[in-house]
Amino acid sequence: MGMTGIVGSVSVQTTEDGGLSVDHWADRATNTIVSVGRNSHPLVAEQAEAFKDDVRNVVRYYMAQAVESSKSSLIAELVFAGETELAEILRKM
Repeated sequence: MGMTGIVGSVSVQTTEDGGLSVDHWADRATNTIVSVGRNSHPLVAEQAEAFKDDVRNVVRYYMAQAVESSKSSLIAELVFAGETELAEILRKM
């Protein structure tokens, strides 16, 4: 006997010539962390939206820091391996 279940919605986004931006991931993370019910009292919804904006700003900041840290680590690894030209390309990105 087969089983059935509800999976939920799926969102797909594509890009050309690169990955998704920090802003995209900050929005996704924020929307996962904070949701505002459609039937919320207007004052509660307003406060929740303000909180959501604050959360997004914090998430975006630390995601950008993580990207820069990872990039710095990759540059250091490339330099250590003698790939200075590749390191310079990455440094300019």
